[in-house]
Amino acid sequence: MKAAIIGLPQSGKSTLFSAVTGTVVDPFAPPEPVHAVVRVPDPRLDYLSELCKPKKVTEATIEFIDVPGCALDDAKGQEHWRRQLPVVREADLLIVVVADFENPSVPAYRGRIDPPADFAAVWDELIFADLDTVTTRLERLEKALKKPSRSHDREKREQALLIKCRDAVEAQIPLSSLSFTGEERRLASSFAFVTEKPCVCVRNVSDDRITTASGLEAKHVAASVALSAAIEAEIAMLDAADRPEFLSELGLSEPARGHLIRTCYQAGGLISFLTMGPDEVRAWTVRKGTTAQGAANKIHTDLARGFVRAETVAFDDLVAHKDWQRAKAAGKVRTEGKTYVVADGDILNILWNL
Repeated sequence: MKAAIIGLPQSGKSTLFSAVTGTVVDPFAPPEPVHAVVRVPDPRLDYLSELCKPKKVTEATIEFIDVPGCALDDAKGQEHWRRQLPVVREADLLIVVVADFENPSVPAYRGRIDPPADFAAVWDELIFADLDTVTTRLERLEKALKKPSRSHDREKREQALLIKCRDAVEAQIPLSSLSFTGEERRLASSFAFVTEKPCVCVRNVSDDRITTASGLEAKHVAASVALSAAIEAEIAMLDAADRPEFLSELGLSEPARGHLIRTCYQAGGLISFLTMGPDEVRAWTVRKGTTAQGAANKIHTDLARGFVRAETVAFDDLVAHKDWQRAKAAGKVRTEGKTYVVADGDILNILWNL
């Protein structure tokens, strides 16, 4: 999964990016997107690793993209934002960071601290980006449909879809709220609409509010969290052995990295299934609703083509019975077919034959 971190200037999004990824963003570098891949923390892999003693352990990963902040109240800033849009469109999920802290060394955007207004400003740009895409394509389709063409039927269907999308965004309704048929979704996928992506809002608060502040309540947000990006950046720079004591003093149970990643998974409708053996213990990321055959395809296309059945056990059941054989003896290892819907934490053994 790719998650684009966006927000207004001085919101602290680059600080959050550094805290979560461990990548330091040079404030004097040209304003270009910065990418970093992060391993997804999963204590279940630690348990399976102790059990199997594998040659390697492979965590799931998530790619974060720090998109430069753009001042949206002038033409130069809006043009800069439009240049960043292709990167935003490539993302699977958007993280909007809004400032809710006072710091004399960090001038507030527009000279005021107003998280709801900041989120609304970013949201308006997302809505406008999709409206611009829709209207531009509709104008071209109207011209194309005046001429004879073998693709008239497809273009007519595309036009109907885009009118549906236009009506929604003109009413400030994100495209994620619309119901699409299978064909409509295929047509829409080529446009990479930004309001069709899940949106997580991060309320960046001062360090004295990290245990009391709540996420920002805003329409069309899949999830919202409150944290202090500056404190999280300090935590990230500590040695691993020193972090628990520092977190305890702050009243935190874990760094923001794990919490934010879990929030992104939930907002994006993602889960992890696991595989285990002497060669490798691994976590695999799939969407909720993925079938056993779809999970097999995630591992290797040959496993999906030759799928016979899947042996599966829930992680908690494996822990309760200590290992695979004991769980199997207790009747906790099940045999499932192609259409079985995989659950988070399922441990799968795919049986196949081409």
